[in-house]
Amino acid sequence: MLGTLTKRLFGSANDRRVKGYRSRVDAINAAEPEFQRLSDAELRAKTQEFKDKLAAGAKLDDLLVPAFATVREAAKRTLGQRHFDVQLIGGMVLHEGGIAEMKTGEGKTLVATLPVYLNALTGRGVHVVTVNDYLAHRDADWMGQVYRFLGLEVGIIVHGKTDADRRAAYAADITYGTNNEFGFDYLRDNLKYDIRQMAQREHNFAIVDEVDSILVDEARTPLIISGPLEDRSEFYNTIDAFVPKLEEEDYEIDEKMRTAHFTEIGNEKLESLLSEAGLMKGDSLYDVENVSVVHHLQQGLKAHKLFQRDRDYIVKNGEVIIIDEFTGRMMPGRRYGEGLHQALEAKEKQPIQPENQTVASITFQNYFRMYNKLAGMTGTADTEAEEFMDIYGLEVLSIPTNVPVARVDEDDQVYRTQDEKYAAILEVIREAHARNQPILVGTTSIEKSEQLAERLKKDGFRQRDVTAPDAAVKMGATSKGGKPTFQVLNARYHEQEARIIAQAGVPGAITIATNMAGRGTDIQLGGNADMLIAEELGPRVDGGDTDAERAEKEAEIRARVEDMKQKALEAGGLFVLATERHESRRIDNQLRGRSGRQGDPGRSRFYLSLQDDLMRIFGSERMDGMLQRLGLEEGEAIVHPWINRALAKAQQKVEARNFDQRKNVLKYDDVMNDQRKVVFEQRRDLMRDDSVRDAINEMRDDVVDTLVAKHIPEKAYPEQWDTQGLHDEVQRVLALDVQVIEWAKEEGIADEEIRERLKKAADEAAARKVAKYGSEMWRQVEKSVLLQTLDHLWREHIAALDHLRSVIGFRGYAQRDPLNEYKTEAFELFDAMLQELRMAVTAQLMRIEIQVTPNAPPMPTDDGEVYEGHHIDADTGEDEFASPEYTEQKPEPAPMDAEEGDLALVDDTRAASASGATATSRKAAAGGRDPSDPRTWGKVSRNEACPCGSGKKYKHCHGRTG
Repeated sequence: MLGTLTKRLFGSANDRRVKGYRSRVDAINAAEPEFQRLSDAELRAKTQEFKDKLAAGAKLDDLLVPAFATVREAAKRTLGQRHFDVQLIGGMVLHEGGIAEMKTGEGKTLVATLPVYLNALTGRGVHVVTVNDYLAHRDADWMGQVYRFLGLEVGIIVHGKTDADRRAAYAADITYGTNNEFGFDYLRDNLKYDIRQMAQREHNFAIVDEVDSILVDEARTPLIISGPLEDRSEFYNTIDAFVPKLEEEDYEIDEKMRTAHFTEIGNEKLESLLSEAGLMKGDSLYDVENVSVVHHLQQGLKAHKLFQRDRDYIVKNGEVIIIDEFTGRMMPGRRYGEGLHQALEAKEKQPIQPENQTVASITFQNYFRMYNKLAGMTGTADTEAEEFMDIYGLEVLSIPTNVPVARVDEDDQVYRTQDEKYAAILEVIREAHARNQPILVGTTSIEKSEQLAERLKKDGFRQRDVTAPDAAVKMGATSKGGKPTFQVLNARYHEQEARIIAQAGVPGAITIATNMAGRGTDIQLGGNADMLIAEELGPRVDGGDTDAERAEKEAEIRARVEDMKQKALEAGGLFVLATERHESRRIDNQLRGRSGRQGDPGRSRFYLSLQDDLMRIFGSERMDGMLQRLGLEEGEAIVHPWINRALAKAQQKVEARNFDQRKNVLKYDDVMNDQRKVVFEQRRDLMRDDSVRDAINEMRDDVVDTLVAKHIPEKAYPEQWDTQGLHDEVQRVLALDVQVIEWAKEEGIADEEIRERLKKAADEAAARKVAKYGSEMWRQVEKSVLLQTLDHLWREHIAALDHLRSVIGFRGYAQRDPLNEYKTEAFELFDAMLQELRMAVTAQLMRIEIQVTPNAPPMPTDDGEVYEGHHIDADTGEDEFASPEYTEQKPEPAPMDAEEGDLALVDDTRAASASGATATSRKAAAGGRDPSDPRTWGKVSRNEACPCGSGKKYKHCHGRTG
């Protein structure tokens, strides 16, 4: 009561924050006449003037008012758009590193130009992050007119760009791109072997568009670069054959937690089936030898019982393609991990692709937290304000609309069954169409949208082909037979979504959209005139219409759109009809927000049934029984604000659970992130250094210290020394045959003297290598071996942490905190990796011999291609998946510059290091292979037949390590 009274008297905290920006808004408005009088050249000259002031010591905040005034005037001259006062406030929030929540249609794309221009004046780069390539292209071209007019360069990062294009784009003042591309470029940069080949500059300032989608919905989805493992297609098909033989009593499914487990009865049945098939070792299914089989059986169970075709994935052109649960969009190329995607391919009888091994990974959470300043904008962020502040330190500020919202949000209608609900929906759609009101029907999955489409067809509606060139133009038309028409927009038609959604405001248009398909594109009543002009007239061509003729046609189209807008307004504006509630209130608000743009009238209503997934999973049995006892008749709905509040509370609980899961994922990922930053920074330092010899010498000394300490314990008597073991280890690791045993027999010798003698012998051997091959050549060899070995061991370390993370939860049964246990063991593993790095690099450099061959091709650096992808952790209680964002194969760069007389490294033994990290030293000259001389074999794939002629695979023959 008191809080409500205070808010009425003094306004909310949000209102007071917004009011605090008014003085600077007034200053910008006061300066407008002065900037209007400037010529184009004088306005453009402001950019250099501002840069000079910054160089002289001015702060960005000191330039905010004149810079914003400059951008506003430039936008008027290039785009014909003038920033509203509320857009100026939104720009200030972004500049301060906050999140501006602005309703759909308030012009967030234009708002971004204000802080982007101001921060680009520093010359340190500004990144504008979008959710897909279409929006990155659109915004870079559209808003780029403002920046280029003011003398700034604009770059764009999308899929398919070359490394040279990417370096140029990042070097620009302003860079547009997708969240995936920015993250993958960071990972790719940290796999390169030359600092000059890295694309990204510092992470200075980023503005994330649709910030809730990227930093919340995709936050638990790490980006992954991975390489393929051995092909096991038949294994997956064999496992898949067992799942259909199981009955309901053999397994338990928890839809709420998205988990699947076998029961005791199921375990016994599987043991019998696997024994008959010869796939089980030992007496129990859960013997250690059967871990892999059990894991893939559980993945097969998930694939069959938890994942539904056309809801979680679709099958297209022989591929199983994941559907984004939040947007309903296809995610081509992304793949579930841990064998789940292979299980789905086996289930759907599609070609099975091999599993992948992680090479490098990072979550969006940790990537975007690297920026010195981060900001975001979206139409729906307030419900996730706690998460934004807790994880990213971003404060959400709701910006008032330029014109008050006139949309009417009606109470939900709840029916007992889905048939009753759909009957009511069909009736409402028919009524809205009859009065020429455009209607947007929101569904939660492809399956639901197609079910509704079938019901509409049976009810006399006709579906239009969204791929037809005139589909968007004639959305409001009826068919030749006079039937009302509708269009289905979901992940199957991703390419057309922006074009179709832009025209969903045509009078009488019926658009069925999966969740937030077309997000980022406004629905304008009457249609989008600019898109219609582009579709009907196309680009200007030589020999086509004259300027006057084209202007006349454009005027006709705009007049037609204006006429249709009046009809849509008279019909009540856009009607948003949702067929289901989403788990997140934010997704529901996004759908509602499509209506009521810029003060337009509109209405929204949700139609629910007790058989909907959300209602069913969260307990609708009691409500169903109560409604039957109260005598609710068939076709009758419950409509009451209490129902809305109850649903909102259920959604809040789900949101809180998901937030806790994301926080938990981040706590574990932070452990790896700390180590990742150390490794990546070390790599960059190594690449920057002309020589790494000091580091190599230090590693060699550490190796000697370790070997001596291991075999000659401190304060031990000489007769207790393991001199034979030390001799063997020195010979194996350092390739030195020294008289350690004889040294130990000398009177009064101490471990310190033995250590010094070994270091001297090792230094002399290393010096002979330098003298033999030349300092410059050996410098390249040292850097190459060090970087490649570091990469190899880092990959193994990532795999070890993944395995540790998958089992660490069991420590909870011993009353130990799994997170603390994970931190401790992860640190021990990291320390062991660094020790192994010193040992492996020293061993390889002490054994490597170099052959110089004229005109040899550049050396590859890995055993195969790498893929880019995503991954969701099992720790959250949700399904784990790794999903390559792109399916192309990407070879890694050569470790050295290819020059005349290229280097080829030859290892004179395959036991160079205890880790088996010998891939970097198995390089040989190009040319014919002599089966008796491994030095002539060159690069041999692990799965290739061994060149020795044994008939075995290389990995099982000469390629065997350890």
